[in-house]
Amino acid sequence: MYAFTVKNDFIAVINDILSEKLHTVFFTNFAVMNIVISPSSTPSFNLAAEEYLFSRKGEDFLLLYINEPSVIIGSNQAVLNEVDPDFCIEHDIRIIRRLSGGGAVYHDGGNLNYAFIQDGTGAPLSARFLEPIVTVLHAWGIPVEIGKRKDLWLNGYKISGTASHVSRGRELHHGTLLYDTDLEMLRRALTSENGRLIKKATASVPSPVRNIRSYLAEHQETTCNTISFLDMLSKKLLTHYDLDKIGTFQSEEIAQIEELRRNKYTQRDWNSRM
Repeated sequence: MYAFTVKNDFIAVINDILSEKLHTVFFTNFAVMNIVISPSSTPSFNLAAEEYLFSRKGEDFLLLYINEPSVIIGSNQAVLNEVDPDFCIEHDIRIIRRLSGGGAVYHDGGNLNYAFIQDGTGAPLSARFLEPIVTVLHAWGIPVEIGKRKDLWLNGYKISGTASHVSRGRELHHGTLLYDTDLEMLRRALTSENGRLIKKATASVPSPVRNIRSYLAEHQETTCNTISFLDMLSKKLLTHYDLDKIGTFQSEEIAQIEELRRNKYTQRDWNSRM
């Protein structure tokens, strides 16, 4: 089901995608959106990468990444309210707190993540940031619609949830795309036996979900795996923004992201603070 089985496979394929697009080092264009593909499938690294890019004022980024199995909870959520910790431990599913609010989400190799990071737009509560994703999916004949919670729906099923963080003149809007996720693992990981144990915490809002790939299988003769989907999505986003280059991180930037990852996103006092 998954697009990759071990981390080395993922890194090799991502390097192939980047090599096709001319530039395998990070670059910055202050006039337009910079599209970046993370070289890592480690959830704590990618959340740290979002925060690192958020700190770079005056620059606009679209970060794309795929995580290993994990549950990513909102900034104001309680772990025990949202997940089954025993199930997650048994199946090596990491639980990590993100910078933004909103509800808990499940990530795995069948789920693609996107993060729009930019200076203030003047409309931080708008769903306008979703327009590039909607445009690309519509071009594939996938009739997604934007929901009331700034999420994406496909024929009555949620295929993308989003959350936002706005601070100091910067905006982060990130979301998931359920392409070929293990929905049973999603259900089990996000089913807590404790209910609302911690009353002050933000609660998730459950929704019926489905995979984009299952929709495509009903309407097309063939479908691709998640890595190929990421490749095609990135190419269409390049066209959407009239760009010809995909970037990733240079060694010094990776060092800064790794430091943030170690000092924050791997720490119990951050991930389990509520």
